[in-house]
Amino acid sequence: MRKDIWGTEPEEMETDDSELGFWPTFHNVGGGGAEGEGLRLQASGERANGNERNEGFGVDVDFNEKSDNFLQWIIGSRHSASGGSGSQGVNLDVNLNLGLGGESSCSSSSMIATGRENCDRDIQNKRPKVHSFSLDWGTNFENEIHDLAPVHEEVGDEDLPDSSIAGGNARNRDDTLKIAVSEVRMDLTDDLLHMVFTFLDHIDLCRAARVCRQWRDASSHEDFWRYLNFENRFISVQQFDDMCRRYPNATAVNIYGAPAIHPLVMKAISSLRNLEVLTLGKGQLGETFFQALTDCHMLKSLTINDATLGNGIQEIPIYHDRLHDLQIVKCRVLRISIRCPQLETLSLKRSSMPHAVLNCPLLRELDIASCHKLSDAAIRSAATSCPLLESLDMSNCSCVSDETLREIAMTCGNLHILDASYCPNISLETVRLPMLTVLKLHSCEGITSASMAAIASSYMLEVLELDNCSLLTSVSLDLPRLKNIRLVHCRKFVDLNLRSSVLSSITVSNCASLQRISITSNALKKLVLQKQESLTTLTLQCQSLQEVDLTECESLTNSICEVFSTGGGCPLLRSLVLDSCESLTAVSFCSTSLVSLSLAGCRAITSLELRCPYLEHVSLDGCDHLERASFSPVGLRSLNLGICPKLNVLHVEAPLMVSLELKGCGVLSEALIYCPLLTSLDASFCSQLKDDCLAATTSSCPLIESLVLMSCPSVGPDGLSSLRCLPHLTYLDLSYTFLVNLQPVFDSCLYLKVLKLQACKYLSDTSLEPLYKGGALPALCELDLSYGTLCQSAIEELLAGCMHLTHVSLNGCVNMHDLDWGFHDGLSEISTFSGSFDSTSRENGLPSKDQPSRLLQNLNCVGCPNIKKVVIPPTARCFHLSSLNLSLSSNLKEVDISCCNLFFLNLSNCYSLEILKLDCPRLTSLFLQSCNIDEDAVETAIMQCNMLETLDVRFCPKISPLSMSSLRMACPSLKRIFSSLAPP
Repeated sequence: MRKDIWGTEPEEMETDDSELGFWPTFHNVGGGGAEGEGLRLQASGERANGNERNEGFGVDVDFNEKSDNFLQWIIGSRHSASGGSGSQGVNLDVNLNLGLGGESSCSSSSMIATGRENCDRDIQNKRPKVHSFSLDWGTNFENEIHDLAPVHEEVGDEDLPDSSIAGGNARNRDDTLKIAVSEVRMDLTDDLLHMVFTFLDHIDLCRAARVCRQWRDASSHEDFWRYLNFENRFISVQQFDDMCRRYPNATAVNIYGAPAIHPLVMKAISSLRNLEVLTLGKGQLGETFFQALTDCHMLKSLTINDATLGNGIQEIPIYHDRLHDLQIVKCRVLRISIRCPQLETLSLKRSSMPHAVLNCPLLRELDIASCHKLSDAAIRSAATSCPLLESLDMSNCSCVSDETLREIAMTCGNLHILDASYCPNISLETVRLPMLTVLKLHSCEGITSASMAAIASSYMLEVLELDNCSLLTSVSLDLPRLKNIRLVHCRKFVDLNLRSSVLSSITVSNCASLQRISITSNALKKLVLQKQESLTTLTLQCQSLQEVDLTECESLTNSICEVFSTGGGCPLLRSLVLDSCESLTAVSFCSTSLVSLSLAGCRAITSLELRCPYLEHVSLDGCDHLERASFSPVGLRSLNLGICPKLNVLHVEAPLMVSLELKGCGVLSEALIYCPLLTSLDASFCSQLKDDCLAATTSSCPLIESLVLMSCPSVGPDGLSSLRCLPHLTYLDLSYTFLVNLQPVFDSCLYLKVLKLQACKYLSDTSLEPLYKGGALPALCELDLSYGTLCQSAIEELLAGCMHLTHVSLNGCVNMHDLDWGFHDGLSEISTFSGSFDSTSRENGLPSKDQPSRLLQNLNCVGCPNIKKVVIPPTARCFHLSSLNLSLSSNLKEVDISCCNLFFLNLSNCYSLEILKLDCPRLTSLFLQSCNIDEDAVETAIMQCNMLETLDVRFCPKISPLSMSSLRMACPSLKRIFSSLAPP
């Protein structure tokens, strides 16, 4: 029959999903058409024997696609199956009898044959057999992935592939498919497979069942189907009955949200004799269900959620001898009577019942939260009928009174947990609950300071929650076992006094009136008291406290420093946050444990003294009124005081500090810095820093490598002479100073590599002669003379004599005129001394062996208004020059450069540029933005630049955007041309 339908042999039908049974369409409640596209159940005719009920279904199956998907799941790759790619519509009759009786002889014979075959195979392989029901799995599984319970047809084992011969019968498939299937042979013993499947959920079990018949049998074992979960699924009574008959040993059922829960649960009670856990809801349960509960002898847990019990007028009895847990949540019922001698947990939460009668002598947990219709007398009667009660939740029961609590306290001597939140009529003033460990009193308007006497009598109390108790003004408790306390939004709360050696968690928040806090604890490690604007007094005796956050406690005074200093009661404190405590003016900490301190936003602080040898992090952001600061000693590795513009006196003793930034401390006049490992000091704009401070610093910090004294006009020759104490100094910035003589620098800084002299306008024209005549600073590589007043001859002699410089900046030098290295006398002498230019070395980009060359790599002459001509011929021997910036030189007319290694040339905003000659074979970027040069000059210039990639000719009035093609033809290597969008 299959051969006639599919045109293939049975061996080739291994992956046909239609032969593997079907997956029932348990639709979501209110579900729509998406699931209707799956398998559609329909009634069919009677079989020949006349006593079997059959259900048929119509399926549109793309056999090749299903085969591909199946093989992809097995071997991890997609293969094309033979036989075409079109869809085929097939109508099959599937026997829905589940093999539990009333089967046809043909079906029985098939099962017997299958059992023998499996038994023979197991004996041959010498492995134990895990007997199980035979299951078939449906085609529509992918669309019904959430349906956890399969319904199957009894078919022969030949309908599914055997894992031990996964690739043996694929002779008619293509070679690729045969190889792929043969490579995934699995031969797991049944007991091992069973053990592996214990880690799978129902969805994965259904997927595994499609692999082969061994996996199908293993995944259908009843051990995996003891929990039948149909929550929020559309399942008919007949389908549910089939599942119950297939798995009669199921111990848990969930039909919450299923339609017609009453007949379904009646079927579960009558069919599943081992049922222990039952969950249902979203519907109506008749009285017969509660009467039939007594027949469900093994039931231990019953959960009914969001249901209507009975017809709404009669009493609902729940009698059961073995029930341990009962949850009736959000149910509608007039009156309920519960008599369960073994019941330990009962929840009636949010149920609308005015009467409840309990006869549960072993009950330990009772939840009647939000039972608004229960009267005070009904609550009292229910709770006092349970003498062993340990946990009681009566939150949101607004009618509860102190009288009821007194009787409960007298009757229930073992009551440990009480939640009376949102009960406005209780005050606890006359109630004593000595055995309580957890007490929750959220939003109880009757709780006042007088209630603390009753709470203090609960000497076993561990957890106390008093959120939103609006009339509470003070809490003073000495409870030896208190671990956790909450006080949130108590708007009249003023005073907190706690003593408990095991107190480990304190939550105090949004208590606007809180002024005083006193805490004694040996277990508290973290204390957070943010935004307590009125807090003025804090007393702590916390031997284990490590972290404190007092952010925005605006009323804290300087006395807080004593609390967190040595001897203040917090010997192990490591982190302290005092951000935005704007009442602090003089902060002084002496601590041997403090590691991190944050004073960000404390704008009123004028004096800071820290004696914390292990302090590693400090934040002073926003402390812009700080005048005196002492860090002696501290464990800081870096410190930035540049955000304190009013700092006048500074004392730093930090044995581990490597970086100190004083940039912006414009009034700093007294500084004592002892940091033997300091390598970087930035004192920019410290206009009051004098020679004596600089000399003291250099003598105590001998490892300084980088020193920035920019805009320090008070530093003179004596201060510069003290730099001889810094043998490792390589970076020195003296920009914007009033220096006249640089000889102290030349004498003291023998290993200097970078010297910045920007805007040093008082230097004479001969001040740099030791550099290019006397051989001073032989290690100097970078020199910045921007915005200086040196004359043209001094600049030319410097460039001619200091051939070891790699970076030179001459930006804004008004006295600089032509930069002509081809005809100047001095340069000619050097050229003559150097000899003729070696053409071979030019081609290779290297100097000849016997001729010296410049080491210059970067030359910046930005904004030089008087420069008109730049000529750098090969005789200048600038073989290492890679970057030249001449932008903003408005009078520059002619540029003639021949540099074999120049990569970057910027001539932007050189409005007068007319002549451009380039012999730069390695130039990659050329910027001519806003230049008055014409197209022909640019085209001629770039013809020799064989590696040019970027050309910028935007806002050039003589270059049309339409001529970009000619530029590309002149230089084929161009990749990016920036030009104006429209022609000028």
